[in-house]
Amino acid sequence: MDKPRAIALGTFDGLHRGHWEVFNGTKQGAFTPSVLLFSEHPAAVLANAAPPALCTAQKRETLLAAAGIEPLYVDFREIMALSARAFFEEILVKRFSAGLLCCGENYTFGKGKSGNPAVLKALCDEYGVRLCVAETVTIGGAPVSSTRIRQALAQGKIETANRMLGRPFSYAFPVVEGDKRGRKLHFPTVNQFFPDGFVQPKFGVYASFAEIDGKRYPAVTNFGARPTIGTKTVRSETYLVGFSGDLYGQSPEIQWLSYLRPERKFDTLADLQAAIANDAARAEEIFKNTIANEI
Repeated sequence: MDKPRAIALGTFDGLHRGHWEVFNGTKQGAFTPSVLLFSEHPAAVLANAAPPALCTAQKRETLLAAAGIEPLYVDFREIMALSARAFFEEILVKRFSAGLLCCGENYTFGKGKSGNPAVLKALCDEYGVRLCVAETVTIGGAPVSSTRIRQALAQGKIETANRMLGRPFSYAFPVVEGDKRGRKLHFPTVNQFFPDGFVQPKFGVYASFAEIDGKRYPAVTNFGARPTIGTKTVRSETYLVGFSGDLYGQSPEIQWLSYLRPERKFDTLADLQAAIANDAARAEEIFKNTIANEI
């Protein structure tokens, strides 16, 4: 028989601080810390429109592995018609050997969201399964949620989003070849495109950083359509201060720290060059005050 598992329950689409409060409950007793994940967001099945992703599946698995939490996958289509009791018995107990369940105060499950923590408690008592209900995490007087994080990103409120995430907002998409204008301006940049379905923050210029071969570099990232040059495709374009090398085909993780300014169209490339130099200096100072001391 499988070792009993401690299973975190919820829709963990962002891995923010509220989710980690639930995950922490799985570290009790002699159970295997685990989390039940859907292979597809429930909203994609129910409404054919999943909310924009805050992190990739790969990033989610990396974070969970670092925390020693085993992902357990289930197809939402398989369970969406199950009653609360059937989901508990067939999926949690029989398939995944639940010995401890962890959820948030607003957790719902079962067809028509018929189950809640009170229903779960009754089922757990019946089957001798332990239950841990995590308190809601609040920031700024309101519960932390993926929706609030998306709203903060859309408004350029990176520090707020990062506080709710418990880490810098980041992405690690393949570096593609650009038009090499940054190189001509003496600020070579890393160009990355966001895939469909990934959250799109406010267009603008951000203080950021990236870790390349074990070394962290302060950076400045422009996210948008580059109005001075006039491109039609939205992209992330990052200048890594002090870095020299070729990252084509690699997927460095760009982590954002602060919103610096909106995108703007400059009259000349010389004006753009001066703005990038100023942005880079500000980004380097922000990096020194927030990240460099953590190394």
